[in-house]
Amino acid sequence: MSTLLVRNIHTLITMDEQRREIRHGALFVRDRVIEQVGPTEALPSTADEVLDLQDRHIVLPGLVNTHHHFFQNLTRVVPAAQNSDLFGWLDTLYPIWSNLTAEGLFVSAQLAAAELVLSGCTTASDHLYLYPNDCTLDDEIRAVQEVGLRFHASRGSMSVGKSQGGLPPDSLVEDEADVLKDSERLIEQYHDASRHAMLRMTLAPCSPFSVTQELMRESAEMARRYPAVRLHTHLAENSSDVSYSLEKFGMRPGEYAESVGWLGEDVWHAHCVKLSDDAIDKFGRTGTGVAHCPCSNMRLASGIAPIRKMLARQVPVGLGVDGAASNDATNLLQEARQAFLVARVREEDAGAMTARQVLDIATRGGARVLGRDDIGFLAPQMSADFIAVDIDRPEFAGTQQDIVAALIFCHASQVAYSFINGQRVVDQGRLTTVDMTQLLSRHRQAAIALIQP
Repeated sequence: MSTLLVRNIHTLITMDEQRREIRHGALFVRDRVIEQVGPTEALPSTADEVLDLQDRHIVLPGLVNTHHHFFQNLTRVVPAAQNSDLFGWLDTLYPIWSNLTAEGLFVSAQLAAAELVLSGCTTASDHLYLYPNDCTLDDEIRAVQEVGLRFHASRGSMSVGKSQGGLPPDSLVEDEADVLKDSERLIEQYHDASRHAMLRMTLAPCSPFSVTQELMRESAEMARRYPAVRLHTHLAENSSDVSYSLEKFGMRPGEYAESVGWLGEDVWHAHCVKLSDDAIDKFGRTGTGVAHCPCSNMRLASGIAPIRKMLARQVPVGLGVDGAASNDATNLLQEARQAFLVARVREEDAGAMTARQVLDIATRGGARVLGRDDIGFLAPQMSADFIAVDIDRPEFAGTQQDIVAALIFCHASQVAYSFINGQRVVDQGRLTTVDMTQLLSRHRQAAIALIQP
């Protein structure tokens, strides 16, 4: 059995049921699970591995990313898509993404995971919905496992191309029988329903404008045959998304989701910028979750999701950075700050969102959306996923009165330490698991090959 002690923490932000913030705190971990949390003087004085933070770091639970498209970091700031809304942006990028290969998929996933970890994320869900050439979800899983990120891999899909009234080109859609067969294979091969699992599977038909209602229903039926397999898709992302749903199905997005069985505690939807009040009520009553992606929603001029209203109606809400071609960053600390700010702008109310409320969304909220009871806060029997931020830096100067709120108000951008499953994945600001210089070189080559195949 191995033990880990992190001591002399300036402020330990537990996010536990009491939301305790412990001055001069410490964590004691045994076999990758937290055993004790409290003041340094009250915990054991030694362990197999000891990290003394010398009263200059705050520690909090690892952040949870509930929506992403890892492969898109190969196509950041594509000039023709810089000033497009969602549908125009997709129309521009689909032909480029059709050149994606297994090598590009691997290095883009690994870079996305690395960026997330460096910005405080310890658990992430990724939505991979296209599989051209030799790409498989297995490539992405292998890449993320090497980085050490706790991972929810989503088997996305597109089955309705332009010739059938969908948005994606026909060359990127799959046969639905093949989608379901591969979904079952992936669940059987990779899914771990146990507590503290490092890898779980999600079934994730891409969107109402790229799959049939039959695939939505059949995916839901399959997922519900397995423990802890969840369902995820895009919904009500912008006004065009709503118009498509009304024209194609005669229903608003929330009604569409209900009609195909996509409400419930095992479901979460990305964006929901244009979700109706009636749908918000139903989401709250059924425990249906939302991945809030403010940077992407602003970048694509989609609008700002009514997160304050959702929270008031008991809708589970987590944060998502979304794809790095629509954000165009992959920084979860930045996403939390943006969510905090845009809630105030949307409501024109300085009390619409507090710093601690957005930290709750970024940790406990994300854990609930992903169906996890073992991450999101720091307490005995929880997974040893936590991050440390150095407060002896210029951006924290003058914040002594409320160092916790400073995490959000003052734009912390990177963590000093990250422990995932009890393993030190970031050490003094550097990733310990992959060589970033080599990764960036491979990624650069893959990005060029994607544009110039």
